Amino acid sequence: MIRFILDTSIFVNPDVRKKFGNTPTEAMKTFLKYAEKLFGKVEFYMPPGIYKEVKNFLEDIPPEMELYIIKKPPNVHDIKIPAFVVYELIEDIRRRVDKGLRVAEKAVRESVIDTNNVDKIIQKLRRNYRKALREGIVDSTEDFELILLAKEIDGIIVSADVGILTWAEKMGIKWVDAFKFKELLDELVEKVESEKERK
Repeated sequence: MIRFILDTSIFVNPDVRKKFGNTPTEAMKTFLKYAEKLFGKVEFYMPPGIYKEVKNFLEDIPPEMELYIIKKPPNVHDIKIPAFVVYELIEDIRRRVDKGLRVAEKAVRESVIDTNNVDKIIQKLRRNYRKALREGIVDSTEDFELILLAKEIDGIIVSADVGILTWAEKMGIKWVDAFKFKELLDELVEKVESEKERK
């Protein structure tokens, strides 16, 4: 049985979502049609935090979500994480804090030179600081739950989040780039349907 652990980005990231629909609701409804065709052959999981997050973006909640998406929290008490992961996380955080500090220093220097554009400089500081500290890192408990759940059930993470995919790779977890997920589902549906025809 193939098990996919779904991230919010499939339904919310506009670049990924457009393959499924123009809005998060359309994207979810399209995805659920795939899930229906693959029912019994493929399982789709979401940790409760991700599930709740996705629901917040939907205009209406398709009832099929309950049927085709399995909500499961990771068993955080029994999952073991290698020590090297913690070491790498600490080093990564240290690098990011230093990088954030350099971003802030640059903004201060720019504001001293150009006092008329302080608001624009602050906006730029916030954008660059956020990018320096958060891009490419697991930055929420929901992201971490996704990774832990995939490890626990030997599932395949589907995400467009660079941080999730980076840490999945470091931990030896299978993953699929969300940008290619629809094509993968198309292939799986085709395979399942051709197997049915042979029977």
